[in-house]
Amino acid sequence: MNRIQVGHDASFRVGFSGHSGHLRLEPLPPVERPNPLSSLPDFISPPAFARETPETIKEYIEDTYLLPRLDPDEFSPEKVGRQWDFDWFDRAKVPLEPSLPRSVVVQKWELPFRRSKKESASGKWEPISEEVEVSDLMVGAQDTGPLPRMVGPAKDFIRGSINNRPFRPGGLDDSQSLDRIPPLGASNGEWVQEVLNGGPALVVPPSFKQGLDLGDLKAYSHSWKVYKGQSALKGKSEENLNKLSIQFDDLLKKAWEEDDVAESKEDGHSPESDSIKLEVQLDEVEASSNVGDLESSVLDEILSVESGSKPGLDGTSDDGGRQKKEAWAVSGGNEGIADHFHELVPDMALDFPFELDTFQKEAIYYLEKGDSVFVAAHTSAGKTVVAEYAFALASKHCTRAVYTAPIKTISNQKYRDFCGKFDVGLLTGDVSLRPEASCLIMTTEILRSMLYKGADIIRDIEWVIFDEVHYVNDVERGVVWEEVIIMLPRHINIVLLSATVPNTIEFADWIGRTKQKQIRVTGTTKRPVPLEHCIFYSGELYKICESETFLPQGLKTAKDVHKKKNLSTGGGGSGTYSGPPSAAHDGARAQRRENPGRGKQNKYSGSQKVGNFYGTGGGNQNSSGSQSNWGSRRSEASLWLLLINKLSKKSLLPVVIFCFSKNRCDISADKMTGIDLTSSSEKHEIHVFCERAFSRLKGSDRNLPQVIRVQSLLRRGIGVHHAGLLPIVKEVVEMLFCRGVVKVLFSTETFAMGVNAPARTVVFDSLRKFDGREFRQLLPGEYTQMAGRAGRRGLDKIGTVVVMCRDEIPDERDLKHVIVGSATRLASQFRLTYIMILHLLRVEELKVEDMLKRSFAEFHAQKKLPEKQQLLMRKLAQPTKTIECIKGEPTIEEYYDMYTEAEQHSNQILETVMQSSAAQQFLTLGRVVVVKSQSVQDHLIGVVVKAPSASSKQYIVLVLKPHLPSTLQTPSESGNLQDKKSGAFPEGHFILPKAKRALEDDYYTSTTSRKASGTINIKLPYHGAAAGVSYEVRGIDNKEFLCICIHKIKIDPVGLLEDANNAAYSKTVQQLLELKSKGHKYPPALDPLKDLKLKDMTLVETYYKWNSLLQKMADNKCHECVKLEEHIKLAKELKRHKEEVNALRFQMSDEALQQMPDFQGRIDVLQEIGCIDADLVVQIKGRVACEMNSGEELICTECLFENQLDDLEPEEAVALMSALVFQQKNTSEPSLTPKLSQAKQRLYNTAIRLGELQAQFKLQISPEEYAQDNLKFGLVEVVYEWAKGTPFADICELTDVPEGLIVRTIVRLDETCREFRNAAAIMGNSALHKKMEAASNAIKRDIVFAASLYITGL
Repeated sequence: MNRIQVGHDASFRVGFSGHSGHLRLEPLPPVERPNPLSSLPDFISPPAFARETPETIKEYIEDTYLLPRLDPDEFSPEKVGRQWDFDWFDRAKVPLEPSLPRSVVVQKWELPFRRSKKESASGKWEPISEEVEVSDLMVGAQDTGPLPRMVGPAKDFIRGSINNRPFRPGGLDDSQSLDRIPPLGASNGEWVQEVLNGGPALVVPPSFKQGLDLGDLKAYSHSWKVYKGQSALKGKSEENLNKLSIQFDDLLKKAWEEDDVAESKEDGHSPESDSIKLEVQLDEVEASSNVGDLESSVLDEILSVESGSKPGLDGTSDDGGRQKKEAWAVSGGNEGIADHFHELVPDMALDFPFELDTFQKEAIYYLEKGDSVFVAAHTSAGKTVVAEYAFALASKHCTRAVYTAPIKTISNQKYRDFCGKFDVGLLTGDVSLRPEASCLIMTTEILRSMLYKGADIIRDIEWVIFDEVHYVNDVERGVVWEEVIIMLPRHINIVLLSATVPNTIEFADWIGRTKQKQIRVTGTTKRPVPLEHCIFYSGELYKICESETFLPQGLKTAKDVHKKKNLSTGGGGSGTYSGPPSAAHDGARAQRRENPGRGKQNKYSGSQKVGNFYGTGGGNQNSSGSQSNWGSRRSEASLWLLLINKLSKKSLLPVVIFCFSKNRCDISADKMTGIDLTSSSEKHEIHVFCERAFSRLKGSDRNLPQVIRVQSLLRRGIGVHHAGLLPIVKEVVEMLFCRGVVKVLFSTETFAMGVNAPARTVVFDSLRKFDGREFRQLLPGEYTQMAGRAGRRGLDKIGTVVVMCRDEIPDERDLKHVIVGSATRLASQFRLTYIMILHLLRVEELKVEDMLKRSFAEFHAQKKLPEKQQLLMRKLAQPTKTIECIKGEPTIEEYYDMYTEAEQHSNQILETVMQSSAAQQFLTLGRVVVVKSQSVQDHLIGVVVKAPSASSKQYIVLVLKPHLPSTLQTPSESGNLQDKKSGAFPEGHFILPKAKRALEDDYYTSTTSRKASGTINIKLPYHGAAAGVSYEVRGIDNKEFLCICIHKIKIDPVGLLEDANNAAYSKTVQQLLELKSKGHKYPPALDPLKDLKLKDMTLVETYYKWNSLLQKMADNKCHECVKLEEHIKLAKELKRHKEEVNALRFQMSDEALQQMPDFQGRIDVLQEIGCIDADLVVQIKGRVACEMNSGEELICTECLFENQLDDLEPEEAVALMSALVFQQKNTSEPSLTPKLSQAKQRLYNTAIRLGELQAQFKLQISPEEYAQDNLKFGLVEVVYEWAKGTPFADICELTDVPEGLIVRTIVRLDETCREFRNAAAIMGNSALHKKMEAASNAIKRDIVFAASLYITGL
């Protein structure tokens, strides 16, 4: 286009716009440029599309498709602040948590000197790939959190499911899965060292054909420090143990490293600067040409770990490098925490309206640090503060906390206490309130079930609080605490609250070792309200203990009064008189209620009616003694009246009176007929409270006899509390007592454990209790727990504890033991259960042996394992001695085994057989015998030459010696008949040839014809030689006879003992030699049946075996070896060493666990009934058994699989199931329908069969006891009628079981129905599922399932 010429003065110009040809006007600068850069006019714009290049194309693709870009319409300034509702989760095309692959392909890194010589075409080493399971590569990750798995359905979030895997327990580092080691290249840094030295890099990913091209890599010229990782989870001791195994490849590796250093020196570079400095944290052992020296030096290092300071292999002290013994239970070292508490914890998660105690500050400080805490303090000391703070931390951290309690009552009460402060939920067997809350209160059994079933809520839990930890001593339920502690995952911290126990550190150490985390131990032995202990006798209180110090003077005063009273009443000081308590001091009101003629009637009221603990009562707790007439009852009532008046005048009310029997509580409260302790305003408060509480009951239930009776007592300020009360009645009593309107409460021991309601005074009706098996004295821990209820913090300066004394005063020793004695130690009650075994067998990662090892019972044995391992290494490192046999292949081990076994039998034989009268009859002159040798070489064959006499109790026996003495002593030289001096032949001994012997020295001469006089003219022991054999005449006891032979030879006692005739000796020796030359070392022994007349078959078998061993020993080539004694000692030492090594290995193995035999027996039982198969894989029957928590799992499972409930109606089925959960032993016999009777017998037969099966597999179970303990049919009729709709008042008339136990059984039955319903779903039995649902609905009604007052409030 030609340029259009316009005027020079024009301020604009006309031009074309782009390629479209439109005209436009463009402003011009004042002056035109004289030299334009191109011929293109300035007013023509560049083309619309620029020239495309690879760079522009890449930029366009990235800008259009790869870079995120907002929609300009949606995100315009006009729409600022707008929000979009978009359901991302519903529209997602992929699962939120895709399942992990089971295996992956990884490269296997190898040391250069181990690589294959076959190289690739490129001339570089190409690593091989291998398939590895994902779980193998997650060793480190699994330890820090739960096992990788998908989240289950929402309905199983809280309770879990039998299909879920449990989370990995914390501290389970040495389980089977952690033994699998990932490839070397994935866990250490040796491949980095190779790359930095210029070696080939791994550039091709596994399963790929082509990788990255990194070019030629050169060595990095800077110094690096590469530290060996500690990912192998092994301490120094284990690594040192591995060094003992010196492999040839390891030496080559060392040589390869040295070659690298040599090459670097040749290049002119110093190895310090050019090569990598590999600084291993543990001392390396330099390879030496002598491998034996290397092993010994390594061994020396290992064995010196536990000893004092020793120089290491490099000549320096290795103390600093040793791993210090870690203390898991940390106590002390926290003196400054209380003083600087607010500086250490400036922003508390929860503020308290009072000043915290020292132990509370310490515990809170450790909670803030994320440590686990064990708090041991007395009752009412304020341990709950620690639990509250853990709840506050969970709320602050947006996590969860769980509070577990041993008793359902505690759970309900804590729910009420915490409801106003935290977001609280409650989970018990029959109640589930707000399970989504951040703070959950539940029983320990519920938490155990959640752990076994892998509930997903476990992921969110930060704290688990165990209250009343000393309940671990409970025989029945203590095992639950140990199971839960062992099963808790590692990310959960633990808070333990316990009464003071002697072995707090030991228990905390066990938990720390089990969970592999430190446990901070704190607490106090100081009571917030000090206690004084008194005894109440004859109307007076005598102080016997104050400030934990026993006061003998008060006890002495009481005993003096007791003595005077007995003397004044003519009791003779015997202490058996128990008339009405004297009211001479302070009891005018009691005197008016008595009459003078009642002394004889009440003589045995104390001992017969209340029992006797050295006069304190309590032996017969049911108050049904022979003296239960009006007079004795009147005396008991006046005694309580006297005590209440005394406490009231001293302002010591309210009082809790502990009686160790439900009947005792009821009877004692009913006797308080003439006492009223409440004011009119208090009566009104009690009346209004009871009306509101009982208004939720239906009409017939409000008029139950128990409800009416308790209301009547409460109006007078008297309460009763025991397990026989209805739950709602019990809660009314507890709440009114906490309000202070109930002045006197008769209670059983459960009140001290389950209710946080302190009183001014505590009274012990007795110091003896029945524990379910026997009457026994109270333990100090039990006394302390109950006495701790005395003294209300903030209200009382001192708490009072009173011990009732009726007819006698307790001994000082017994009172001291109970009051100031040491509390009961925490002891393991761990035992294996079938449901525990089945739950653990469901998961590969968890083994039953792991659970057994981590129990408190095995704590001390497992704690000593490192020491035993070290001792085993010492034993194995000892140089072993070899036995060099001069007769060929050594058989000394076989000979020593026979010798040892014969020695074991010999004691029984010698004591039982040889000293019997039958054996003594054969020990006559000429009887051939085998005599015990004084050395181990050989036993001696001999002959009896003289029987015991009145002057000598020993047998005189001639025995053949195994070899000739070094100096020959002829009879003429050694006997006491000649005075010749015996000659010595230092060169040895010889026997004269026959031609040169005298006549009397020949082998055979005529025997002496004269009669023996019984005198012994030779000096014993008498030594000699004849026929080339040395002999000895000596006296022995009958215990030295090993064997009495069947042979008897003719001897000349005169020639042997009186004349010392050589010919007599020669003939006797020849006869013995002839017996030995008949093919046996020893002649045959007497027959135990025909000759010795033995009747015991076991003894006869032992006798035969023993004689056989003696013969085998004689036939062994070692028997007559000259080195036998030396080799026997060496074999004994080797045998002992081998046994010690085997014993150590056994102690370190799983077989040494205490409950391993029980475990093997239970496994056999489960296999026999089909719960598991031969490979220990849980079958459907075992999965059903896993659902059974409320009843005995084997009986419940067999009942279901035998279809025992199919022919029963829902009411009959639930009635039969009551036998699985009812617990009281002695009840009245129920009246059952024929159908129920048949079902009852069928279920009982199943239990007997299971008991016999367990006894068959060596479990300590009696079939009858097993059936009776797990099946109690006392409430079958009651539950049947209740399920049919009978009112509660009517079913109570059918049995003598207390109302409270009836309600408790039916409530537990509802849980059992739910378990059976879940089991039916697993089995696929829809009919049983519907039946259990109908049965559950039939029993859930009225007073039995009335809501708790703690939960609903008033």
